[in-house]
Amino acid sequence: MSEITAQPPNGLVAYAVVTLAYWAFMLTDGALRMLVLLHFHSLGFSALQLAWLFLLYEFMGMVTNLSAGWIAARFGLTSTLYAGLVLQIGALLALTQIDTDWALVVSVVFVMTVQGVSGVAKDLSKMSAKSAVKVLAPAKDQGALFRWVAVLTGSKNAVKGLGFLLGTLLLGSIGFTASVLAMAIALGVILLAVVMLMPAGLSGSKKGVKFREVFSKDANVNRLSAARLFLFGARDTWFVVGIPIYFYSVLSDGSDAGNRAAFFQIGAFMALWVIGYGIIQAATPKLLRAKGKSLSEIAQMARLWVALLTAIPAILAFSAWISDGQSDVTWLTVVLIGGLLVFGAVFALNSSLHSYLILAITSSARVTMDVGFYYMSNAAGRLLGTLLSGLSYQLGGLSLCLATAAAMSFLSFLCATQLSRSKDLSKSSQ
Repeated sequence: MSEITAQPPNGLVAYAVVTLAYWAFMLTDGALRMLVLLHFHSLGFSALQLAWLFLLYEFMGMVTNLSAGWIAARFGLTSTLYAGLVLQIGALLALTQIDTDWALVVSVVFVMTVQGVSGVAKDLSKMSAKSAVKVLAPAKDQGALFRWVAVLTGSKNAVKGLGFLLGTLLLGSIGFTASVLAMAIALGVILLAVVMLMPAGLSGSKKGVKFREVFSKDANVNRLSAARLFLFGARDTWFVVGIPIYFYSVLSDGSDAGNRAAFFQIGAFMALWVIGYGIIQAATPKLLRAKGKSLSEIAQMARLWVALLTAIPAILAFSAWISDGQSDVTWLTVVLIGGLLVFGAVFALNSSLHSYLILAITSSARVTMDVGFYYMSNAAGRLLGTLLSGLSYQLGGLSLCLATAAAMSFLSFLCATQLSRSKDLSKSSQ
């Protein structure tokens, strides 16, 4: 199979433009998630109904990632990056057509469909940006790949965190419809700028590549993908529905002013969580002193950190369980905030280690397909976590929601253990 790039563009320039496009997309993605979640919760949607709004988003992410690597190999990374931005603009414009007089089932189906388009857009953009790093990072600099992917991933999540805050501020100030329209216009301007600034040669097409090649024969890619699935399932099991709805229940007094204040406080916490997560992701190579370490040593780090991660939601679940039925929930809220911030820090280290490992394991010739398959597993984890978030919260409240997150994290630990003990790990990157 031929190399993806025959004439690579200026590495730093292309990396900067790709990062700009990814930032712009993730800002709107974060804002849209909070807009949809809080707007429809205020309209009376239950926890499970809210989860349904995001299920097609995550399912289409799975489908997109499975095929996006093949599409990028056929048509080039630049094409898939542009397609992601265009689809997100279309999804935002479609949401301006929502009418509060629609029947509940019509609203749910419409928003699910639009969110599905947004899910396709997000994972086209993600796969393109992450794969581009493998192509653009200086091959002679041993630590460059880890640093570049850590900065891209970490800064992306910090921007997405700002998007959470932006979404809640927009919802409380100009309302849902005006908010999504403003974001569509802004993203359109960014798309034009990216098209003008993007240097030629980011990725060429390979017409002979077969779709079946998206399925990796490398056992370590499959092990890492499974670990990624359960890692993100552990996060989204509490992140998507459970914690936002719990915080809304204890922060809002039911009045319009109380709702706006609750929106802002929830958005501020979610933003702080994701921004902190992004900062730690970007700093992971330095924090873990990873320079010069082998793939087996990095994999061992991933195993150890996910073991620690498993304990955090288990402790929080026990705290929520013993507080059940108590009138004063202030102490639990404080414990949750502190515990989830610690979860975010440990989760960020795990996520950054995974993001490096997948790029280090795969070859440049297979990067779009292996990264696409890996992020398909990522999307599957989010899909499973989203469903479990609404279902577990509705069936057993916050304690069951957090206990389920702990179980998902433990499954990620089991998969990571298999990866770190693999004798052929060092051969994967050859």
